[in-house]
Amino acid sequence: MQIDDNKLVKAQIWDTAGQERYRSIASSYYRGAVGALLVYDVTDRNSFNHVPMWLKEVEENAEKDCLIMLVGNKMDLQEQRTVFVRDGRSFARKNGLAFIETSALDATGVDTAFQRILQEIYKTQTKKQLKNPSANANAPPSSAGVSRGQAIQLQPESADEPVKAKGGCC
Repeated sequence: MQIDDNKLVKAQIWDTAGQERYRSIASSYYRGAVGALLVYDVTDRNSFNHVPMWLKEVEENAEKDCLIMLVGNKMDLQEQRTVFVRDGRSFARKNGLAFIETSALDATGVDTAFQRILQEIYKTQTKKQLKNPSANANAPPSSAGVSRGQAIQLQPESADEPVKAKGGCC
């Protein structure tokens, strides 16, 4: 994705589906994560009620300075809404999270959510590298200052440089 200053950023994104049956393996996906989107369904109060549990999972397993955005999805279904904007915004504010509402159906806000979190991750990781360049001296260039794992990889590329396809599956 292209962000500030015409930088191209690559992100590795994992979807844990938020289902309880995946909870035991989800923690392994969080290791090394520098960003997370916690998504709930605005038409399902129960999904919003589970956000604190998932927030705790991220906080316990991701990087200590992981950037987290709360995302209310299905905003296109206004007549079925059970979680209101004020509810999501209030929870986000109390927990120091970014907040946005989206609609995956008509793509409203989806690009904005990814754009915003990737811009903030890029800024944070760039500042971290500038403060402590020797800590990243032996790290592979794609790690962008992530110390544990590579759940989200950030790597600015030249706009002139073609992206090379890697072999293998997935």
